Amino acid sequence: MPKCNMVSAINLALKEEMARDKDIIVMGEDVGKNGGVFRITEGLIEEFGPDRVIDTPLSESGIVGAGIGMAVYGLKPIVEIQFMGFIYPAIDQIFSHAGRIRNRTRGRFTCPIVIRTPYGAGIKAPDQHSESTEALFCHMPGLKVVVPSSPYNAKGLLISSIRDNDPVVFLESTRLYRLFKEEVPEGEYTIPLEKAQVAKEGKDVTVISWGSMLHKTFEAVEDIDAEVIDLMTLTPLDEETIYKSVKKTGRVVIVHEAPKTCGFGAEVSASISESTMLYLKAPIIRVTGYDVVMPLPKLEDYYMPTQGRIKKAVEEVMKY
Repeated sequence: MPKCNMVSAINLALKEEMARDKDIIVMGEDVGKNGGVFRITEGLIEEFGPDRVIDTPLSESGIVGAGIGMAVYGLKPIVEIQFMGFIYPAIDQIFSHAGRIRNRTRGRFTCPIVIRTPYGAGIKAPDQHSESTEALFCHMPGLKVVVPSSPYNAKGLLISSIRDNDPVVFLESTRLYRLFKEEVPEGEYTIPLEKAQVAKEGKDVTVISWGSMLHKTFEAVEDIDAEVIDLMTLTPLDEETIYKSVKKTGRVVIVHEAPKTCGFGAEVSASISESTMLYLKAPIIRVTGYDVVMPLPKLEDYYMPTQGRIKKAVEEVMKY
């Protein structure tokens, strides 16, 4: 079984799915001859040709809009937005069309598009290259939002996203792209989009996270009997797995790198309070980025949640 980083795992998923289904199209800026800004699509144009791997003009709204049209008429487009901070011109297309087509046509049409984009900090990138605004997409009914935390999960979740009949926003942490390798099987396997993963079992506190923050969480709770949940898919949210853990531990810490106010952690916290409040032994604590624009590289490490901040929050709910 080969060892892959997240870049090569996603590339493998794209190659295998494109070989399986001739209707899959990959589209975006520099995805063809250059193999993508992070080399995710490297080798695809040589294997599948320029009719299925399409270099587009610099127009995020145009890329997503064209992809929506292709999806409605029976193709399976996978579009790449180079950085999450560039996706905002395409939000009208995503919200007003991709997310609504099934409802607008009363189920006569669906929109099986996958919108891939890197997100988050950790590589010291310039302004608009480190956004983590996943909550925007979680707020829009009709969209699924997926955030893998490892190469193995990235491949299985991407295959499931490609085969889904509804639009999926697939967020890939730039920090995780080449951070580590793990065994990733060749050939088909899928991971359900609606399920979270208990990444570490424990009994004293539940720590909920996703994407790159999951790994800082592991380091922070090394010497604590914590149960760590990797949400993997933010919408639809796997409430069952969360509630089961909360009923066991009675204590919750939520970790994400997006700003705190209206971040997705607020939704998770509110859901827990509504459904399992009587099981809670302490207030829920969120460890997040700050409510400021993502700072430029010199201050990036001060912005992101650290192991120390996560550990302090866990200790606080433990001693409450």
